[in-house]
Parts: sequence; structure tokens; C-alpha cells
Amino acid sequence: MKQITRRRALGTTAGALTVLGLAATAHAATLPATAAVPTPRAGDTLDEVYQGRRIRITAAQGGGHHGGHHSPGTPTVRIDDAELHVMRNADTSWISVVNHYETFPDLPSLARAAVRELQGAALVPMGGM
Repeated sequence: MKQITRRRALGTTAGALTVLGLAATAHAATLPATAAVPTPRAGDTLDEVYQGRRIRITAAQGGGHHGGHHSPGTPTVRIDDAELHVMRNADTSWISVVNHYETFPDLPSLARAAVRELQGAALVPMGGM
């Protein structure tokens, strides 16, 4: 009777895990995307209080603002009436100057994360240092 070697057992296990990982990825690709809050359209506004801070997200009006600093169509995100600079990534996720290395699926999630990260500190305007 043949004995199974440690090398063969590890190889078989690695192969099985690879197949399971590929199957899970293929299955996930067939599922509907998670429901992200859509980006506000012209005329839309999100206004809420989160952890005692006022978050206001308004749709972009026309071209870019701040002397062309932002891309046309970028919504405005404000925390306690101070603008939070945001940028849309190629994969449609969002980043901000407060959470520059963390991406978010929608602007409300991004703004709430910025509030948590600020820990009560005021949002300082860009160039206002």
C-alpha cells in the first residue's frame, strides 16, 4: 500500500484551496453589487448630523470649482460648513484629504469616516494653514 507523502498532501491541499478560491470569486462575480448610496445628482442634497457634526453633500453645479482644482461634476462635501476635498478614483470609489489611503464606496461613508478620524478637531480648509 502506498503511503502519502507530506509533499503530496500539501500539494493536494494547495490545489483544493486554489479551486475553492476561484469558485468563490466566480460566484461573487454573479452576485449583485452591494447597495452603495448613489452620488447626489443636480438638485440633490444629503444633510445629516453624525456624531454631533453636520455633514452636507451637494451635487456639483456645472464645471469644476476652486479654480479648476476639482474635476467637473465633483460633488461638494462639507463638515460643519468647512469643505472636505474629495476625489473619485478610477474604480468609482472615493477618497478625501482626511482619509487619503482608504477608499469608500460612496460619499456619505467617506464623510462619516472623516468625522470619526477628525475626533472633534475642526476641518481646516486647504491652503488655509
